[in-house]
Amino acid sequence: MAQVDLNSDLGEVWRGVPTADDDAMFALITSANIACGFHAGDDASMRDAVRRSTAHGVSLGAHPSYRDEAGFGRRDQDVPAEVLEAEVLEQLRALQRAVDEVGEADGTALGLAYVKPHGALYNRIAHDRVQARAVVRAVVTASEELGRPLPVLGMPCSVIERETLAAGLRFVAEAFVDRGYRSDGSLVPRDTPGALVTDETAAGRRAVSLVLDRRITSVDGADVELEAVSLCVHGDTPGAVSLATAVRTALLDAGVALVAPW
Repeated sequence: MAQVDLNSDLGEVWRGVPTADDDAMFALITSANIACGFHAGDDASMRDAVRRSTAHGVSLGAHPSYRDEAGFGRRDQDVPAEVLEAEVLEQLRALQRAVDEVGEADGTALGLAYVKPHGALYNRIAHDRVQARAVVRAVVTASEELGRPLPVLGMPCSVIERETLAAGLRFVAEAFVDRGYRSDGSLVPRDTPGALVTDETAAGRRAVSLVLDRRITSVDGADVELEAVSLCVHGDTPGAVSLATAVRTALLDAGVALVAPW
């Protein structure tokens, strides 16, 4: 049976306001990428996300970003490698503290399962070797502190994939059902027409095609080959709950099992 992971960026409380319906989204997905405070979220939202992930049996991932709360982590940054490494590690440790605190309180918290960089950092490390290596070094240190390797979730056929594998860590490739793709396999920039896919039927069809055919149609009509182990529906995409529901239903109807790969 074909299977795939369904992930979403959650715990993104921005300036005191949640950007997603976390209650509804946690019930639909298998992995949750939790904001670690630099683009959104805080200690309280991280603890809340840990509790939700545990209650729903959803795998817990860290979602570190550039230090860019004002821009929601979506502005590219020229950060020195040593600074970026330290800041990513700081975020991974922050989420792990939340895991430890919730675990001490009720004894049931799930452990940190993987790392998925956010926004502009995610896009930058797809092609920037210096920044990709800095992120990987932070993940290696966090893995050593935890006593187990943390996989990295990211863009397939990218620099971050090569650097992750070179460091001896597992890389898990993902694709986006709610984002437009260009014919070269890159994402359509968010400020460009076609960047978001908000039609539920289209999102479901894209998800099934990605799993069964390993391809997606670009904004200019070209077939783009993408082999993804995990599919993402952003929690802050307009109509995210309906989109995720449609994607989940389409996958299950096509005989695809939803399974976290961690």
